[in-house]
Amino acid sequence: MSLDIVILGLSVTSSWGNGHATTYRGLMRELEARGHRLLFLERDQPWYAENRDLPRPPFGRTAIYDSIETLRRKHTGAIREADLVIVGSYVPEGVQIGEWVTRTTRGATAFYDIDTPVTLANLERGGCDYLTPELIARYDMYLSFTGGPTLEKIERRYASRMARPLYCSVDQLLYYPEPHPVRYHLGYMGTYSEDRQPKVKELLIDAARAWREGSFILVGPQYPQTLEWPPNVRRVPHLAPREHRAFYNEQRFTLNITRADMIAAGWSPSVRLFEAAACGTPIITDYWNGLESFFSIGDEILVARSTEEVLSLVLDLPESERLAVGTRARARVLAEHTAAHRAAELECYSYELLGAPSEAAAV
Repeated sequence: MSLDIVILGLSVTSSWGNGHATTYRGLMRELEARGHRLLFLERDQPWYAENRDLPRPPFGRTAIYDSIETLRRKHTGAIREADLVIVGSYVPEGVQIGEWVTRTTRGATAFYDIDTPVTLANLERGGCDYLTPELIARYDMYLSFTGGPTLEKIERRYASRMARPLYCSVDQLLYYPEPHPVRYHLGYMGTYSEDRQPKVKELLIDAARAWREGSFILVGPQYPQTLEWPPNVRRVPHLAPREHRAFYNEQRFTLNITRADMIAAGWSPSVRLFEAAACGTPIITDYWNGLESFFSIGDEILVARSTEEVLSLVLDLPESERLAVGTRARARVLAEHTAAHRAAELECYSYELLGAPSEAAAV
């Protein structure tokens, strides 16, 4: 059964300062490959318009709108006739759009939360710009980047009809090992956030200060200009997705640091984990509940809780074991966490929701 799917998401044309675009790109390409018809609707915003690294996505159709009024005028028909309409987290005026979608479409509706722990924390504090508790109950399905106990919470506390995990994934066509001179002993990619910065300092900046002979890199926007960086830490404000593969392949190890809300929720893997693993780059990460569901700790991923533990791994892990960790992580990701896997999962959830005959969803 082929589906007409409309997605209203933060962005598919620009990856500037957000990880949503890469998720949507891989998902749309693989859904189209499975025979479904896709329309992506994106709000025109100046910071994305000025940094569109994929202005004309080659999968499905993409349309840019400048207001809710334009959205309604041009796309009400597509919304009404779609088999499935998905509204993503952080969509501007997402509450108004969600209310319009849920009363307009004749098909099924879903909310795709790429920021689940942040969303739920904001709801509990009484302020979320793109979702309300009442709207959760109106959507037919809640797709979540976070699994584990959070899914039960969404159904029990917020009366979601159907909460399912749809984790981030890696685009297997873009991330893979390739020969590059190793330029950095340890690297990190992530937008600045106050809750994450203490660990960035401890696990990367302090490690660089303690080991002056080492070479480090930190990529990401919005870091305060008042921060002082050791001379052996290279700062890059932004890398386009086409540069990410080289970024990972130029590191001996890459660092993952998790937002506080995601640590509290657990079962919230970052897309950077899957991208680095697909490149065969060994990952050093902080710990959070559910990590073992995605990687075998010590075999496929390495955990560090202090500056000393980071430096011990970087300096003392035998080269043969370092390479083996990366190889095992890549095998795990390709077996379970590609965009093709997520498209198959979404297809299964959609058939379940629509009451359609279940079709084989093998990748």
